[in-house]
Amino acid sequence: MQEHLYNLNIERAVLSTIIFDPKEYEEIAAQLKPEDFYHPFHQHLFAAMEELFRADMPIDEEFLREKLSAKKRFDEVAFLDILGANPLSNTHAYIKEIKAKAQKRALVGLATEIKKLTIEEDMPAEDVMDRVESKLYAITSESSTQDFRESEEMALSTVEYIKKMKERGNSMLIGVDTGFKDLNRMTSGFGEGDLVIVAARPSMGKTAFTLNMALKALEKGDGVAFFSLEMPAEQLVLRLLSAKTSIALQDLRVGNLTDEEWTRLSEAVDWLSAQKLFVDDEGSLNIHQVRAKLRKLKAHHPEIKVAMIDYLQLMSGGGNKDRHQEVSEISRGLKLLARELQIPIVALSQLNRSLESRADKRPMLSDLRESGAIEQDADIILFVYRDDVYRIREEKEKEMKARAEGKEYRSTFHEKEEEDAEIIIGKQRNGPTGIIELKFQKRFTRFVDAGHVPVEIVYEQSNIDTPAETKIELPPI
Repeated sequence: MQEHLYNLNIERAVLSTIIFDPKEYEEIAAQLKPEDFYHPFHQHLFAAMEELFRADMPIDEEFLREKLSAKKRFDEVAFLDILGANPLSNTHAYIKEIKAKAQKRALVGLATEIKKLTIEEDMPAEDVMDRVESKLYAITSESSTQDFRESEEMALSTVEYIKKMKERGNSMLIGVDTGFKDLNRMTSGFGEGDLVIVAARPSMGKTAFTLNMALKALEKGDGVAFFSLEMPAEQLVLRLLSAKTSIALQDLRVGNLTDEEWTRLSEAVDWLSAQKLFVDDEGSLNIHQVRAKLRKLKAHHPEIKVAMIDYLQLMSGGGNKDRHQEVSEISRGLKLLARELQIPIVALSQLNRSLESRADKRPMLSDLRESGAIEQDADIILFVYRDDVYRIREEKEKEMKARAEGKEYRSTFHEKEEEDAEIIIGKQRNGPTGIIELKFQKRFTRFVDAGHVPVEIVYEQSNIDTPAETKIELPPI
């Protein structure tokens, strides 16, 4: 059985190739890790090669011998066996074989762990399945649960990160592009492993805001996973197409389009069809299902750069706990999943109704429903706020009150096609808090930068309720 789990001759041949031609190391190291080798000395030798490479030192017999001897990990017999192996002209098939056998060994270990968890520790079935899915994802995606990281490795890794940032010049964007200039400036983009909460009261536009970010990611060629627990995928796509084409959402819903708009729509549909957008609109999901689906999707589509969930309060924790415990399990689970998959996860959240009794209705952290767990786990918390939503509501209430009293009420407030909007950064673990000013274009469910360059569009009376001469400023597509 053991012969199916390792092949020492293949391991020796690959290591011998690196010693005789060190230029091969970088390509091989991009595909193998020390723990992919079965023989302990082979693991130590490959790790020593990595240390020499990082220090820009020769990867040769003398330096390897010195490096391993200093750590008391040198094995003369095993080293001579490697030096006696014939170097390879083409390592691809051999690397693939080493990797396959390492995965088999990992699966054998996982099988043993499943038995231990299920029988000896008697864990609940759901917890066992979640642990197995996590480990299986790690195996299939060629990652693994790592031990403590040593200071030397971390220091060198940090220097590499600093060099990478220097190569970017003056660009402040180091994470996923949010699609908004000032938000990028304040956050530097959403980082790998970040849990981002987008919260608002109903009708503020939190879904539209998140879809606008998704659209920007798609335009940059990134893959997007979207869990829609509130509306079917077709409604999400309608909103995306409206924002993309500058065709009013209501007109798209009823097909009331001019020939020129049909052309724009056709081009946008062709473009969207070619993007890596994946939507799950099952509607009823618990944290275990989200984890399983996203792990599987990411394993098959590594180009996924961000995942979005609309919205958190519609998820269940998957157990018989009270709601606060469930939300705590969900938020913690999403944070751990973001770190595991190394992508930002953007989760939408509702706010408590109590804020509407305040004079200043701008949200704050305490307005989050079940705020304790969410506030603790989130790296970034964004609130979407549009004052006009409340002003319109107040005017309607005044009008209804006047009618009930038999009076006439003439409002001086007029709804605008483009409203002022605020994105309030309520929390940012690694950056400042503050307010970002945007514009919200209601007809296209689209947020744009406050300083966007306008183009003038005149709409026909037949399409909207505003007069024919009304002019609306929109950003170029």
